[in-house]
Amino acid sequence: MTESIPATVLVADDDPNVREMTRRALSEAGIETVEAADGIEALSQFNAINPDLILLDVSMPRMSGLEVCQKIRSSALGKDVPIVIITGRGDSSAIENGFSAGATQYREKPLNWQLLAKDVQYCLRSSAAFRNLRRQEDRLRYLAYYDPLTSLPNRRCFNERLSEMIGNASQTGDGFSLMFIDLDHFKRINDSVGHELGDKLLIEIGQRLQNELRKDDVVGIKHSNLPESIEDGTNVSRLGGDEFTVLLPSVKDEAAAARVASRILERLSAPVELDGANPVVTPSIGISIFPNDGLTADELIRSADVAMFSAKEEGRACFKFHRASTSTDEALDKLHLEEELRDSLAKDLLDMHYQPQIDAGSGRVVGLEALVRWPHPERGMVSPMEFIPVAEESGQIVELGQWVMRRVVSDMKRWDKSECAAAGIRVCINVSPLQFSQSDLPDWIDTFLREAGMPADRIELELTESAIMADTHVNIEKLTRLKDMGLGLAVDDFGTGYSCLQYLTRFPIDTLKIDRSFVNDLASAEGAAIVDAIVSMAHALKLNIVAEGVEDEQQRAVLVRKGAHQLQGFHFARPIEASDVPEIVSKRFETSTVRAI
Repeated sequence: MTESIPATVLVADDDPNVREMTRRALSEAGIETVEAADGIEALSQFNAINPDLILLDVSMPRMSGLEVCQKIRSSALGKDVPIVIITGRGDSSAIENGFSAGATQYREKPLNWQLLAKDVQYCLRSSAAFRNLRRQEDRLRYLAYYDPLTSLPNRRCFNERLSEMIGNASQTGDGFSLMFIDLDHFKRINDSVGHELGDKLLIEIGQRLQNELRKDDVVGIKHSNLPESIEDGTNVSRLGGDEFTVLLPSVKDEAAAARVASRILERLSAPVELDGANPVVTPSIGISIFPNDGLTADELIRSADVAMFSAKEEGRACFKFHRASTSTDEALDKLHLEEELRDSLAKDLLDMHYQPQIDAGSGRVVGLEALVRWPHPERGMVSPMEFIPVAEESGQIVELGQWVMRRVVSDMKRWDKSECAAAGIRVCINVSPLQFSQSDLPDWIDTFLREAGMPADRIELELTESAIMADTHVNIEKLTRLKDMGLGLAVDDFGTGYSCLQYLTRFPIDTLKIDRSFVNDLASAEGAAIVDAIVSMAHALKLNIVAEGVEDEQQRAVLVRKGAHQLQGFHFARPIEASDVPEIVSKRFETSTVRAI
């Protein structure tokens, strides 16, 4: 049985009596100390021993404690170490300056020697818990951005990098190329050599792509939202299965792209030695070039995908460029949809549906998510995936968001008045990034709820990660105001963006919603690991956890076992009309068979 290594505390104080008394107090608790008599010595000792905690006197010769604190915080080793500054009694300016310099806590002289050890032990436990959360965050972000099989960037990372490249290229006027690579007859090869060797083949293909693209000036792309520890600047991604993409920021025309594609074809078509088997795999490659083949990520991906299918139709093992159509039908239809949405909003022709949220323990309906629907007189039921982007691009999303809140509150008041089972239930309302960015959002909600006579604690606002991370300082203030009003706050689609733990702990949120993409991928090691990391972080931060997109009993059982508090998805109920809500809320879902009783 191994014994735990005792914690080490750096005690920096120019008074030898204080250092000695501190040493004695901490020694009795099994805590080792290293001493420093001035600021310069404190920095030297810190770099030498990397202590678990620092007790730092503000007033010291050669270098003040505040300067020492700033220098430690600016170093790689000192970002997370707890620093407790020691000040003279009532020295409020020193306390304020200490926190500005990066101090974790402060204590006033004279120190209470009887409580000092317990105080330090509490700080050490808090620091250990924070470091564990940090590790969970790093693990979550790595799994969210990288493919666990090949260690290449995954689809999510590729999409963000592509969007970033488009933004940069739009400003500079440069072009770049995108290659969409699909392995020919991979399923046949996978079935013949077995899935284990098939995985090894995919790893080999990924390595060959990376090695080939390192041979010349085809540079990688740095992605600003990823932590430095996992950012490698690679420009090869695996989207899933046997699909890979390559981003070529320095390749701006077809001639240059053709040279790179030819090399890739030759390299990937060479036989692979895999445990005695020698499978030969060939790629079909589709190429699109910005800005000629698209101005958005979706357009460029679609163009490259269409070109890839053209390569397969011409016999495979070749590359093709996208040839754009001059048709304007799609643009005209989009314009008509925008006009029809504006007319439907004005005439109150939209409708609200509600999807129940089930308590994982009791099986009771404890909340509803409000989902807007558009029953079009000619188009039929228009999918939100179709009209929400149109509303966002045209700016109608703000008006649509206000319409949704009015309709939801109207439905809630009708349930309350009828004294049915749905009376008093809480409803979650999605808030778009554009709506959340409006400076008057808290004022509008406050005024509306007061006039409607609806308690704010009956409403929970669902916000995306990207929305709250856009301007953290301003958004923390806005979220705090909304929270003070009594509104519940949830982060929707959590794990798909770039939440940073230091901000997540500062946002006054109540709920994390696990994105349906992770729930759908629960059967894979990657999906399960991401859900584990999210649940662990939420539990540590004492947040409610809602898993959305639950579609079968296996997913339900796994999520309950992992610690999700509430579940939502087609496995329980599809979104229903307001008139059907009282009936479903009155029922209880059995946690084993998930049937309403």
